[in-house]
Amino acid sequence: DAFTLLERLERKLEEHPGQLTRACVDLAKAWRTDKYLRRLEAILLVADADITYELTGNGDVLEPSDGIGGIGSGGAFALAAARALKDIDGLDAAAIARKAMDVAASMCVYTNHNFILEELPNDAKPPTEPAKAKDPPYELPTNNKPAATAAEEPTTTTT
Repeated sequence: DAFTLLERLERKLEEHPGQLTRACVDLAKAWRTDKYLRRLEAILLVADADITYELTGNGDVLEPSDGIGGIGSGGAFALAAARALKDIDGLDAAAIARKAMDVAASMCVYTNHNFILEELPNDAKPPTEPAKAKDPPYELPTNNKPAATAAEEPTTTTT
């Protein structure tokens, strides 16, 4: 199923060279409407040097907010590990991917330690960081006790 969709995506990329977004949207439309493709059960993770998309059988074209994606039986484990590792200085994308896959393989019985890492050429400009919100959109409940800050250490008194 995935190989059929991959061949279709390659044809769409030949029709629209250099336009990954348009090719993905066209494939998603065909996947949703074509009688043959509609029955295919697969998810594709598609990326170029600038953008990453997840294409689903429902015709969805999803763009991860941080550019990190994971699919398959161990995908959630690998995704969580990669998101945790991305903030560590000194780790490039390949090292993060290897470590994330090792975590997934250690946790998921359907994922093993045999994987192939393919890297995209780094011809393009460096990726830009997504804008980070300064304040979270919500606050977590805190048991009605204010949190201690570094300036105000909690004190204990005995009598």
